[in-house]
Amino acid sequence: MSLIPIKNGLDKVRVLIVDDSAVMRKIIASALQKNPDIEVAGFANNGIQAIESIATCCPDIITLDIEMPEMDGLTALREIRKTHKYLPIIMFSSMTHQGAQAAVMALTAGASDYVAKPSKGGSVDIAFQVLEAELIPKIIGLAKRAKTRIAKEALKEISTPISSQVSPVMVQSSKAHSPIKNTYVQTTLSPINHKPTGQINKPVQAVCIGVSTGGPMALMQVFGAFTAPLDVPIFIVQHMPADFTALLAARLTATSVMTVKEAEEGEVALPGMVYIAPGGFHMTVARPGIKTIIHLNTQPPENSCRPAVDVLYRSAAEVYRDGVLAVILTGMGYDGLKGSEVIKSKGGQIIVQDEATSVIWGMPGAIVQAGIADAVLPIDKMAEEINFRARKVGMLGRV
Repeated sequence: MSLIPIKNGLDKVRVLIVDDSAVMRKIIASALQKNPDIEVAGFANNGIQAIESIATCCPDIITLDIEMPEMDGLTALREIRKTHKYLPIIMFSSMTHQGAQAAVMALTAGASDYVAKPSKGGSVDIAFQVLEAELIPKIIGLAKRAKTRIAKEALKEISTPISSQVSPVMVQSSKAHSPIKNTYVQTTLSPINHKPTGQINKPVQAVCIGVSTGGPMALMQVFGAFTAPLDVPIFIVQHMPADFTALLAARLTATSVMTVKEAEEGEVALPGMVYIAPGGFHMTVARPGIKTIIHLNTQPPENSCRPAVDVLYRSAAEVYRDGVLAVILTGMGYDGLKGSEVIKSKGGQIIVQDEATSVIWGMPGAIVQAGIADAVLPIDKMAEEINFRARKVGMLGRV
């Protein structure tokens, strides 16, 4: 293990690079040091050194290789999460099947995000391009979110419970029997148009979930909390590479009472089943007759994403109209916003994950800023809310 002296510039993002390859450490460091907003805080050769280095380097974020001697990245991740719940960790792995399996395991165990390692056979220039395009934006975004969270926590300790300069918005469950007590979000954003229980009388015909950065762990929490299958199909768009989505579906199935599968072209959507868009394919739904059919396509990316949440949401709004329950979970960017606006125009419902429990509050935050969220909830309340809204409900009762 070697440390790089701390440079001037307190606002720079400090990165701890963990990789057993000296060549890869050098390539990563060289790419990061080209960005004026980033500095390399130190290096570690394996998971054990990574854990020790956190105290000495005080990094804002960690890039963590998966396959390393003595202690691999997955084991190190689990150990780090015991004491550093919110420290951003980006996993680094090869794009082999084994590497993809390990990456999905890491993402569902609490890794913030994933970046595929540049091919060992590729040129250094190509490696730099991959790191600059994939790694640096994620480092900046995750570190900014983490610093904001730390600042807010510090502010809570020295300020009054609710600042007179901030307009509090109460966020509650639609369920009259068990509201989320005393849950407030201090925000200057547009107020949430929350519908009381008595107005939620439209039967939900489909649940559509959009999620990105931090999504695998969020999905694990949501699907692990269901106690019975829903009466409607669930569609998921998670921004992930090809091959990852099938592995994620298997992980979710293992922890859920519902079967989660990678969607297939032309299959019929069935109640109680969960369909995740395959990496690299947009997913849409259509109803040529009485059955809902799933379609996949490779049309151009939207919001730099394929699959894109907006694509699914638009098609779902056309098929199910006011029967759509849209769920936006943690994610960078604003994919899902335009599609949510279409769903809202058809009379559908939209619920989003709150800022406090999101790894990145980009996608859900965009919905709240637009003023179209029906409820804003912590991740541990999301399954309960989906379950209530998606059950076959009469005017005020529950079946």
